[in-house]
Amino acid sequence: MAVKSLDLEKIQGTTGNVYESIVILSKRARQIAAQEKMELDEKLKYFEGFEDEEEYTFNEEQERITKEYEGRPHPTQRAVKELMNDKIYYRGTENDDSND
Repeated sequence: MAVKSLDLEKIQGTTGNVYESIVILSKRARQIAAQEKMELDEKLKYFEGFEDEEEYTFNEEQERITKEYEGRPHPTQRAVKELMNDKIYYRGTENDDSND
């Protein structure tokens, strides 16, 4: 996989602070990864408990499901794309009145 450079000015432009943007990106990437892991585990859970009766067919199906998830873009790439397209909702602490 080739390394792509990112325009930090664009990333900073979404929040006004590059570090805050990176924190938002990392949290969103973790959310995406956790969601995908739960989906994959749920799909593979179906195959638990089956005996050796049709093991070959089940192995092929498990492999197909796993390859589908491996073929998806990395969660970090998707988080960056979401941030650039203004599809990530975040709250800043500067507007939070609970700190008073």
